[in-house]
Amino acid sequence: MKKFQPQPGFVVQAFRFALDPNAAQERALRSHCGGARAAYNWAVGWVTASWWQRRAEESYGIPEAELTEWRPWSLPALRKAFNETKHTDPRFAAWWEENSKEAYSTGLANAAAAFDNYAKSKQGKRRGRAMGMPRFKPKRKARLSCRFTTGAIRVDADGRHVTLPRLGVIRTHEPTVKLLTRVQAGTARILSATVRHERGRWFVSFQAEAKRDLERVARPGAAVGIDLGVKSLAVMADSSGEIRTVPNPGHYDRAREQLRRTSRVVSRRRGPDRRTGQKPSKRWEKANAARNKVHHRVANLRDDALHKLTTSVAAEYGTVVVEDLNVAGMLRNRRLARRIADAGFGEIRHQLTYKTQRHGCRILAADRWYPSSKTCSGCGAVKAKLPLHVRTFECDACHLVIDRDDNAALNLAALAATSTTGTGVAGDQDTAPAVSKPRGADQRTRTTRPRRKAETGRAGGATLPQQRQTETRDRTQAEALTLW
Repeated sequence: MKKFQPQPGFVVQAFRFALDPNAAQERALRSHCGGARAAYNWAVGWVTASWWQRRAEESYGIPEAELTEWRPWSLPALRKAFNETKHTDPRFAAWWEENSKEAYSTGLANAAAAFDNYAKSKQGKRRGRAMGMPRFKPKRKARLSCRFTTGAIRVDADGRHVTLPRLGVIRTHEPTVKLLTRVQAGTARILSATVRHERGRWFVSFQAEAKRDLERVARPGAAVGIDLGVKSLAVMADSSGEIRTVPNPGHYDRAREQLRRTSRVVSRRRGPDRRTGQKPSKRWEKANAARNKVHHRVANLRDDALHKLTTSVAAEYGTVVVEDLNVAGMLRNRRLARRIADAGFGEIRHQLTYKTQRHGCRILAADRWYPSSKTCSGCGAVKAKLPLHVRTFECDACHLVIDRDDNAALNLAALAATSTTGTGVAGDQDTAPAVSKPRGADQRTRTTRPRRKAETGRAGGATLPQQRQTETRDRTQAEALTLW
């Protein structure tokens, strides 16, 4: 399917608003989302049934030419097969007319995309982790979502209601002026709408083709390096040498005591049990809603803080340098996983990526193995080892004493001067000049790898303490990175 391309000067932008549906409208919303889930499960079962049938026939010795044909999973093929089945299938015949056709189209489109991702992953054409075969979505765990692409989709003129197919007019919890004014002025055109239940509320997201002019940043010639951390959320150093520290709000840590109390109340109630089919009690549902309310408030506070931080950075600097952090690997550290997840390192980079495009500035990602904390921001000397508990950087060459995070932020800001705009990666071998550094400076702590071959004197090749090699001494780089 051909991807939609906006016209020149326009971008595809989402406008999300919270809804306040009444009881009847909420039942209709849940029915549409349930219809999308049912259509998805039908498509997964319909396609995979031919796979299992062919495998059974192969075990019987049936020749290849006589096996059951593969069922296609393209969206047009799934739509045609579903329209022929829904009238007679007892799973849909009694209620499919209650919902819009867009509900079932949403589930079929998601199934087609899931099968495409699985096929491309098996063929090695898809980047990222290996994708498994699509599975059925359970009723209690599936995310409630439905997308509308045709029909009456608009924002009402009063600025407090939206109109969706089969659902009618629904009141919004907040004004829709930011989209309504653009539509009335002709600078935006609604393409689709997606309703979704998230954090205890219903939201509608309008995908619109909107005209967007580049917003000039306050300091187009300045660059900033951002070092993310747990104690301080971000340490920012600009090209002029100014350092600013953004403290970590720690919203989850502040709410842990309240979450502990609410979770204790939930554990004392009679909850659901899928093994025995036991349904939750009314008191459990009430206590679980109170606990979820605390979780939702923490998530909203975190989103608000991250958006304020990234918006201020993208609107001020012409070049932003960030670290290419392995967040998934960092979350495996059981001592720091909770704080890293609460800080939202991945979300900060994601927001900076699209917000810098709005302002026409560039964002650079430092190489993952670039030793920003081990490099002296004054003379360029690189330490072979700098444990995480050492929070002060002391240079043995120029005797500079500086905070570890401040030093890393200054080095990231200096990378903007030596990088090019072609790759978007600062500190690469292709973009930055070759810099001498001691062996192991870009690794954790080891300077030499353990030998596999056994040596004389000790079983297994292990060396005694007096036989271990000395670490590589710190030395100065051939060319220091300086701020311009």
